[in-house]
Amino acid sequence: MRIVKLKKESLFPFLEAISEDSDLWAPVKKGDKHVFKLIDDTSQIDMDHTRTILPPRKIMLPPQFNMFTATPSTYQSDFSHISKKIIFGLHPCDIQGFLIMDQFYRNMFDDPYYTRARDNTLLLGHSCWPDEHCLCKSTNTHVVEDGYDLFFTDLEDFYLVWIGSNRGDDLIRKKPEFFDENIEDSDIQSFVDWRGRRDQAFEDQINFSAMPDLMELKYNDPIWEKLGDACLACGSCSNVCPTCNCYNVLDKPHLEKNASDISRCWDACTLETYSEVAGGENFREKKSDRLKLFYTHKLQAYISKYGKPACVGCGRCAATCPVGINVKSVAKALDGEDVDVFWNRLSKEVRK
Repeated sequence: MRIVKLKKESLFPFLEAISEDSDLWAPVKKGDKHVFKLIDDTSQIDMDHTRTILPPRKIMLPPQFNMFTATPSTYQSDFSHISKKIIFGLHPCDIQGFLIMDQFYRNMFDDPYYTRARDNTLLLGHSCWPDEHCLCKSTNTHVVEDGYDLFFTDLEDFYLVWIGSNRGDDLIRKKPEFFDENIEDSDIQSFVDWRGRRDQAFEDQINFSAMPDLMELKYNDPIWEKLGDACLACGSCSNVCPTCNCYNVLDKPHLEKNASDISRCWDACTLETYSEVAGGENFREKKSDRLKLFYTHKLQAYISKYGKPACVGCGRCAATCPVGINVKSVAKALDGEDVDVFWNRLSKEVRK
């Protein structure tokens, strides 16, 4: 791994140079929020954000795409959603999300729709500053050591750029005149000071190491009924999570062609119909059961299977759920805290 220095004014010219034969995706402002968008003008890019509405997995696996076209005797795979891409502006938590997705989609079997998209995508990270929803220090995902091609740390007057792969090094070689390999002691001290201030800026934390045991010990705790009573079953928590991977498969017949398009679309285990099977039986009809499944994945099951939780601390669920059901409030409640959020206040009002 090498580290080089880049002047601030050279960033956008560099992005333009390396994306001549690739689709460049980066965060842009949308109202008072931010989204990842396909960029045709680098002046649109806005790095002054903490999180985007949807995670960058939407770029790798779109909310809906066609997998293959089937006839009575054959099928033809469809990889038209895949192109050469560069995603710029990924924060450490979102890069960690891709590392978890890499394990999920390549562990038991190789998902070609994810794998081909991932192999055709370069990940360019960017430093960030936490707000009241960020939990990535608790999940130890506020820093990344791998999983990226380049990582840009903003030190006000310049960037320190970590080169994390051979492909990242190839990008640097396209415009070597933009970069300086002479890292001075003052540059190093600027980074040390910035990292110290950033680490102290986290406003909250959760006891993540205790979560697997607490999920097991409190599997039948009344907390799940409290959560179920307040939950809107809207699926927003799943849609904004960087590591959620539930999907449904739709058959769209074309009678005139005697063929069907078999498409894949995002789904969520928090939705009522997700666990419904033929005959109308629903194994998780209650919202409390669906929430328990969701948080078992986030706080327990992935740790035993992949060595890390399926929560990267991005705070999207906390910023999105209108009734305060999120990783932070649930984890704190499991840890014995009386959390001041809507779903807990609702439960107290009902008891009165």
